Amino acid sequence: MNLRDELIKSLIDANISSPRLEADIILRHCAPNYPIFTDEEYRKTKEFLARRISHEPIDKIIGIKGFYKYDFIVSKDVLSPRPDTETLVESVLELVNKNDKFNIIDLGTGSGCILLSILKECVNATGIGIDISSKALDIAIQNAQKLEVTKRVSFYNKSWLELDKSFGLFDIIVSNPPYIPKNEIDDLDIEVKEYDPRGALTDENDGLDCYRQIANIAPLILKDEGYLLLEVGYNQSEDVCNIFSKNNFKIHKIVHDLSGINRCIILKK
Repeated sequence: MNLRDELIKSLIDANISSPRLEADIILRHCAPNYPIFTDEEYRKTKEFLARRISHEPIDKIIGIKGFYKYDFIVSKDVLSPRPDTETLVESVLELVNKNDKFNIIDLGTGSGCILLSILKECVNATGIGIDISSKALDIAIQNAQKLEVTKRVSFYNKSWLELDKSFGLFDIIVSNPPYIPKNEIDDLDIEVKEYDPRGALTDENDGLDCYRQIANIAPLILKDEGYLLLEVGYNQSEDVCNIFSKNNFKIHKIVHDLSGINRCIILKK
């Protein structure tokens, strides 16, 4: 049995979906000249395989995850970007002209995938990423360098609760906050609950705390007629809309993800 077939069999036995694709990903990163490989490349391949069959996500192992049009550096310190979150990026791009000048802030930026994808597409836009995790911001800074947008973005190691008018006013606010209720964490797939940072998944309450906080902060930092775009969980759109309606925001649009689930709420001040 050759090395590729060995990887595929091991991944199948571990109930890994797309075993052939993932075997090729592992080989591409560990033994780029396969079927020719060195002893060290063989050792690395087996190490990556062992990590994958323990259900560590492939993107955490190789340190790269594709999102929107780009590849982003990821680690255990950031939430791995999900395809559903691309809805947030696409919704911003539908609101603006790609040549417009505007400034945008990303609350809880993590890897920076949302903010940086938008800045890469909109060459005259500037942005700020806020995150309470300094390790997450280290990754975001690397991604800004990778996408060559460092001159148009700044990152701050802060809680969004620290923001006020002195921080400036923004045309657009985006956020994919922790929204999974605490009582649902144990039901998550092992690849999520064991390998994504818990603080990026849950508010340790009912999943709505971060929206309540943002509803209080957003009026202080968003320009009149500005837009606020939020990712929400599969059954949260009505509750989140109610929270923001009480804070004088108008519901501009609710956008479905590819599964038809209400995923992005667009609000206007």
